[in-house]
Amino acid sequence: MTFTIWHIVGTAVIVAIIVAIIVAFYTRHKDIKKVAYMMDALEDGELNFRFQEKSKFNRTLNRIRTIFERQRQAHEQDSWTKLIRVLTHEIMNTVSPIASLSDAMAKSMDENGQSELDVKSGLETISDSSRNLIEFVQTYRQLSGVARPVRKALVLKELMDQVISLNSEITASYGAVCTYRPLDADLLIYADEGQISQILINLIKNALQAGAKHIDITAKMGHDDEVIIQVANDGDPIPVSSQEQIFIPFFTTKKEGTGIGLSISRQIMRNHNGSIELLQSDNTQTVFELRFR
Repeated sequence: MTFTIWHIVGTAVIVAIIVAIIVAFYTRHKDIKKVAYMMDALEDGELNFRFQEKSKFNRTLNRIRTIFERQRQAHEQDSWTKLIRVLTHEIMNTVSPIASLSDAMAKSMDENGQSELDVKSGLETISDSSRNLIEFVQTYRQLSGVARPVRKALVLKELMDQVISLNSEITASYGAVCTYRPLDADLLIYADEGQISQILINLIKNALQAGAKHIDITAKMGHDDEVIIQVANDGDPIPVSSQEQIFIPFFTTKKEGTGIGLSISRQIMRNHNGSIELLQSDNTQTVFELRFR
């Protein structure tokens, strides 16, 4: 009888332990899935999720989400402020001479319609300024009208060979060399050929304009089946004060240029669920990295 009771108690304890282990494993498995879901959402910039169960673990995840949301809002507000500042600066630089010259011409007119100013020269200046403003607005339309990518499987070596060939003449004119070195064999990306070519061509031209003599493009497989492309050059580095602003529309460190190339490149990569970042820019080299997920 005693043996039977202890046998039953022992069995119950063992069952209880097994149940506890299963519950713990199940809970841990659920938590791991939640973290994985949250990480995927954060990578995609989707922060409109919230875990409803009122557990301590869920509250912690929700607090992390809130922190990311506040940081994103602050970053977006800062980006919009910088964009508005650039837009205002460009528009005012164009409109102010038009308004000032028109006002001066109107005041100089006498009752007979004669003017002390050179009306022809004034009208030509107004025309040039107006044309510049139209070009600026068209550039803005180009920035805001990036098409959705039409994706297909691309052999990376073939794409790079084509891009380097297209730029061979301009590269040679700068006395520079552009090369591609795959660090892994048979790399493929699923992307819009024209849009990705546009990004690479823009990075090559930027490097040449910065005085680069060697442009080295490499590609490899990263974690989670990512394809990573790095475009490095030995040209003049991007000023430290400008490195955080180079992806802002219309911001440029060059005397000539629209300042939208890198902005469009970032839009294209985001539309591909990828990213483009400046990894390094110093006296050694400047390196941009593209990631395809």
